[in-house]
Amino acid sequence: MAAKRTPFLIGLFVICANVLALQILQTRILSVVTHYHLAFFAISMAMLGMTAGALWVHFHPDTFGIHHLWVQLTRAAVGFAIATAASILLLVTSVVVVHPLNLFLTGLLWLKLLAILAPPYVFAGIVVSLALTRSPWPVGLVYAVDLAGAASGCLLVLLLLEWLDALSAVLVSAAAGAVAAALFRAARLGEAAGARGWLEATPPVPLAGALLAAALLNAWLHPQALVPTIVRGHVEYLGPHDVVVWNSFSRILAQGGEVRPEPAVMWAASAAMPDRRIEQRWVNIDGEAATVMYRFEGRAEELDFLRYDLVNFAYAIRNSGRAAVIGVGGGRDLLSAWVHGFRDITGVEINPVFVQLLQERFRSFNRVVDLPGVRLIVDEARSWFARTDEQFDLIQMSMIDTWAATGAGAFSLTENGLYTIEGWKRFLERLTPSGIFTVSRWYDPADVNETGRLVSLAKATLLALGVRAPERHILLAAHDRIATLILAREPLAPADVAALHARAARLGFRVLVAPDVPPASPVLAHIMGAPDLEALHKLARGFRLDLSPPTDDRPFFFNQLRMSDPVAMVNAIRASGTGVIKGNLRATITLALIILLSSLVVFVTIIGPALPAVRRTEPGLAVLGTLYFLGIGFGFMLVEMALLQRLSVFLGHPVYGLAVGLFGIILATGFGAFLSERVRLERGVQLLGWASILALFLFVLPFWFARAAWAFESQALPVRVGLCLLAIGPPGVLMGFAFPSGMRLVQAIDPDPTPWFWAVNGAAGVLGAGVAVAIGIEAGIATAFALAALCYLGTGAVGAVLARRAARDRQGSGLRAGSGATG
Repeated sequence: MAAKRTPFLIGLFVICANVLALQILQTRILSVVTHYHLAFFAISMAMLGMTAGALWVHFHPDTFGIHHLWVQLTRAAVGFAIATAASILLLVTSVVVVHPLNLFLTGLLWLKLLAILAPPYVFAGIVVSLALTRSPWPVGLVYAVDLAGAASGCLLVLLLLEWLDALSAVLVSAAAGAVAAALFRAARLGEAAGARGWLEATPPVPLAGALLAAALLNAWLHPQALVPTIVRGHVEYLGPHDVVVWNSFSRILAQGGEVRPEPAVMWAASAAMPDRRIEQRWVNIDGEAATVMYRFEGRAEELDFLRYDLVNFAYAIRNSGRAAVIGVGGGRDLLSAWVHGFRDITGVEINPVFVQLLQERFRSFNRVVDLPGVRLIVDEARSWFARTDEQFDLIQMSMIDTWAATGAGAFSLTENGLYTIEGWKRFLERLTPSGIFTVSRWYDPADVNETGRLVSLAKATLLALGVRAPERHILLAAHDRIATLILAREPLAPADVAALHARAARLGFRVLVAPDVPPASPVLAHIMGAPDLEALHKLARGFRLDLSPPTDDRPFFFNQLRMSDPVAMVNAIRASGTGVIKGNLRATITLALIILLSSLVVFVTIIGPALPAVRRTEPGLAVLGTLYFLGIGFGFMLVEMALLQRLSVFLGHPVYGLAVGLFGIILATGFGAFLSERVRLERGVQLLGWASILALFLFVLPFWFARAAWAFESQALPVRVGLCLLAIGPPGVLMGFAFPSGMRLVQAIDPDPTPWFWAVNGAAGVLGAGVAVAIGIEAGIATAFALAALCYLGTGAVGAVLARRAARDRQGSGLRAGSGATG
């Protein structure tokens, strides 16, 4: 048996690793073809498929018997491989859009997406269920391998994305599934072969070789091979010389080949700007967000037209000393600082691809890295500014987000950490006494009030730093579709204010907020007149838009449309053609549709098939068990999504939050489940004590972690990852007790409704992801943790009742046995 056990365990490890890797890869691809916020959708589909696969095994005991184990494991692993390859082919050729005025068509498109994403997980669910319930080896050993594989997959996929594009990486994952099938076949765990089908007849080794060869060929030919064809609802055409680079952060598409002079691309050019034609390349991020790279030979006069752009408005009063640029992109802001007079310029860029393009591929086209005094640092901006002791006269952050963020309404995995009170405090701390921080954002001329959140954040940051008169530190100007904020560490000098007014008058910019003039609208006046932080945070309830300042606990800067406000929703539908509201409306409709469609699919594939199991059981047990498994399902997803949101801010990028969060949760809950076999929760007092301790951990976690995150923000990424795992560990271990303890309780009373409770838990997990995202946006991450704590407290109370019933049944069985023996 030992010789057979090894290939079985390795095969299981490979399948489980690829389940988690596939989730992260699907998230990365969805970020290109649609939006970042669909990360929770990939997680939901994984839970849906895994639960459906497990129930399929349970309801077909003859097909999945112990004597057919090796056959069914092999077939399921081959199915995983083929379904994974097919899903990527379908995904990159599918339209994934949200049409606010045609919800029926939108719903059909999303149902199609669901049908594309879920099948690989169904086959994986069959593998895991068979391994846990049919294999001849101890469940603890099998479960440990399962979790070790899943946790490893979270980290291995990050390395894979450094070597391959995401589509080739999915094909590698499919090939690994075929390798697992070969390992299961080698294990020969049964005696009878059972009925043969096309899946079992498919030779795993040739299939693995073919898929791996396809992956390597695709990577070699990339981007002239398998690529997304429909990106954000539009067909994407790649030129023969275009440069496409994937990594764990994004997909970068840079215009290649020869370029001809054309009108210079500007964010918000003054009408006074002279006609200027220049060679320039477009650099596209994840399908929609774009920046431009100018041809630059090293002479400042080549780019003198940058003086006419509103995003460079602050250089009118600060143009010497040391400058820092957050987000290098195509090098535009670095060149703006150089053109305006700075000769000591630091660019901080989290994505190494941009730095690589400037330093290598396009160095002869744009020589910004050859300028003396210019240095590029690959790091997350908040962490680097927290770690350095350098001081700057100007820090510029222009248009640093992706349209994925604005368009998606900033759901669970959008980079929001640069737009919170805590983040801006870090930046202001690194200014010289006379230094300024300048930020440019999108602006809707038809609704000046949308810019209010930028002003609210600026004022809240100053108040948090103890500034008594914030209005003397802030100036906001707008032109075309851009607004630029100037935030000074010390009060703006009258000469600086006069210089800015003069520049605005000469270039035709509109000053919306300044120390010496009234704000341009009543809403902006209300913000500037708010006396304290509490008043600013109440702005979410006072206006059609949420203008409250974002914090690390509620970091959704881009989401200004409140889902809980029906009037705001109606107004957004009426005015959905422009501004931030357009993207927020699309995101809100997407979230509602996903929850609705997930509910429908959950009922058809999970709840419906499991209903007969609960109809045969006693009503009291049915109600109590349903409440228990609903509670732990929703509680778990509230914790998981809140952690992903919070870790994304702390670690600096969504994919880090996703990978580290899933890795930590899987390891911790797996260890808790393992401990639950040795430390059994069988009495009511034990269950109440367990739930109370877990709830306490969850209540306090967001508060102590916020303090720890501020203290450790300056540390290197491995140290910050360690802190995240420390935060996840204790509550994760305790959460791991919930499912196995509940199953033991209900099975001690009546094992028949087990499939129903399994289905209820899976359904809660699928639907809980979307609900948790909505709660985080509306009420904050700490609120999501608090609600999770209440879920587990309620679960503990229900579990105590179940424990008393189980004990009573055991006592009754003992009395009946004793009576029979006496008789």
